[in-house]
Amino acid sequence: MSGAGAKKSPSIGVMGWISSTCRFVTDKNDFKRNLLVNLGLFAAGVWVARNLSDFDLMSPQPVT
Repeated sequence: MSGAGAKKSPSIGVMGWISSTCRFVTDKNDFKRNLLVNLGLFAAGVWVARNLSDFDLMSPQPVT
């Protein structure tokens, strides 16, 4: 789409990436997108839980 009705592209760089990611995550009208985001967050949570489960935070830490 071009002309007066065209949207401006987001700024290039980190801020543009962050704003497009936030827009992607917070779109409430797209079922497939929400499913993808929720499955990704679930997988990340499972990965963290499995990798941090062997740490005992109450045990004394070794002195280095």
